[in-house]
Amino acid sequence: MSVFMDLNLNYTTDKSRMRSLVETAAHLGFSTVAINHVFEPTAKKKQEIPSPTLIKELIDELPAVQGRSRPIRVLNRLTVVMSDSSHFRPNAAEYRGFDLLAVQPTTEKLFHAACMLYEVDIICVSVTEKLPFFFKRAPVNGAVGRGVVFEVSYSAAIRDSTRRRYTIANAVSLMESCRGKNVILSSAAEKPLEIRGPYDITNLGLLFGLSDADAKDAVSTTCRSVVLHAETRKLASGIIYTMKSCTESSSLQGAPPADSEAPAAKRAKPHLT
Repeated sequence: MSVFMDLNLNYTTDKSRMRSLVETAAHLGFSTVAINHVFEPTAKKKQEIPSPTLIKELIDELPAVQGRSRPIRVLNRLTVVMSDSSHFRPNAAEYRGFDLLAVQPTTEKLFHAACMLYEVDIICVSVTEKLPFFFKRAPVNGAVGRGVVFEVSYSAAIRDSTRRRYTIANAVSLMESCRGKNVILSSAAEKPLEIRGPYDITNLGLLFGLSDADAKDAVSTTCRSVVLHAETRKLASGIIYTMKSCTESSSLQGAPPADSEAPAAKRAKPHLT
């Protein structure tokens, strides 16, 4: 049985609405959701990066997933909207409190940097306007090779017909470059009524140009890869060590010492001619 995920539920200060979003997602069969904090820096004044949501303060008891006995898993996500390279700070301590890290580049240069250089989990594709650049295969393939995924959200298409055209056009353009690989589909919902079930989203993926298998992966397997990628990204500075196996140690103990390790009196003497 597939494990479905929606890695983009828009954060709101209204705790009642946030609880309704999580409960609706669990009722529709999503096993994991992510509360998305959008951070859009400006050049005029310094802004503080938002803090992650404390799940225990939001919901006393997490709702059970439809058709499963386990409760829904809730993650925290930060999305940085970039109009300048200084807006993303790779070593910022504030980023560490979030489970997932995403960027939304607004220029071709920033998109290329996000694909090739930035240590992030998700690159968001804008659905509120027509993109000012085309997706090139070199940076897209670079992101795929690094395990970074592209996200297309669909709730904007529900709210407005103009944004619906932008969503479909930008999504189709992306699929032509990445060929349906490393793509996730999420809601970016602000209201419970904007969340759709996993199989409805799969059908929407077909409209975007995904195959049946890729459309299903976009709400299940690929989302799981994003979560695993985020966990390994946090452990990238870990220490690697090696140990001798038992078989290797026993074989070395039974082997005769090499000439370089033998006592000086027992070493083979060179023959003089």
